[in-house]
Formats: sequence, structure tokens, C-alpha cells
Amino acid sequence: MPVPFRDAEEIEELGSAAYLCVQTSDDAGRFRGALFLINARGEPLEFSYNSVEVPTTFLWRQDDIRKHAIRKLTTSLLTVCRKTPRLVVCLAEEVGWELFCNDIHLSVPVCRIASALKAIPHSSLEVQVPLEQPQPLHLFWFPAKPADDSVEYHLFNRLTARGLLLEPFDRALVGLAEVYADEGSSNTGSIGDGS
Repeated sequence: MPVPFRDAEEIEELGSAAYLCVQTSDDAGRFRGALFLINARGEPLEFSYNSVEVPTTFLWRQDDIRKHAIRKLTTSLLTVCRKTPRLVVCLAEEVGWELFCNDIHLSVPVCRIASALKAIPHSSLEVQVPLEQPQPLHLFWFPAKPADDSVEYHLFNRLTARGLLLEPFDRALVGLAEVYADEGSSNTGSIGDGS
């Protein structure tokens, strides 16, 4: 007879967090990106990836090329993602405030993370919150920081407590390197956890 047990952590009810990772290729002619979904334990749920070509014409301003490529890449990743996360996390040095404040509106909160040592442009539409643990960071929430009693905020706190606020970006970069190791591979894809 099996031993009765109860999982001490109700992970399923917290849902998932999506980490948006954007990378410029070495030749600067292509942007690659991933949307990496994890649960509150940090277990992978889904990995969506894509790459986009950058317009190469004198008619584009350099800043506009980058914004266009990141917007196009992000919309493609959101389209192939099969699960709806509770929140989206991205690095402020990769993703500008305009993406989620002006260009793409999500039904879930977005948190852009920046080192407290770096000056990062932000919008008055974002809610800035300092975070001292594990290292000094600035959090830029849009449209607003989740309420303290919300599921989204509990998920965010659980990820922070487990050291999973920044670490998933490293795994997403490893995933992109793996997927694009063979340049003949497909540009777009999504990999589930198999469950």
C-alpha cells in the first residue's frame, strides 16, 4: 500500500512565469529570442524560440531597427507559446520600455529587471520598485506591480526566494545556443516539458 502524502508546495496554483530573452547575433543581421516558461520550483514547462532578420537599408534609423526586430521577435514568440504565464519577466537592457508600454499590451503583468548600478530608460507608465535581495535591482512593472495578495505576486516572491529571478535567462541562452548550433535548423519552434 502506498504511503499517503501531500506535496508541501502548491506549485500548480501559482502557474508559470515566462522569461523573455533577446539576443543579437554576431553579424548583427539577426535577432534571436526565447520565451522560457518555468513553474515556481524553476522546472521548465516550455521553451519557444525564433529568429528574425534585421532590415538592412539606409531608410531605417538604428534605434528603430532594434525596436522593430524586438517587437517582431516578441510577437512571434507569444504566438507560438502554448501556455499562458501568470507574468512575463525580461531584462531592461535587452527590452526597452516601449515594447510593453506602447507596442504590445499583455493581459499579464510584465516585469523588466535592471541592475541598480545601471541607468536604464523607463517610462512614467511603469511602476518602479527597488529590490535589495539577492542583489540590488530595479524592477519596472507594467501596467502595475501585482497586488501583494495576488497569485502573480506570490509566484514572483517564490521565484525570488529560490534564486530564480535572473537564473532562467542563463538557461534560455543555453537553449538558444543549442537550438541554433546547426544553422540549418528551423527558425521557429516550441519545446514542451513532455508532460
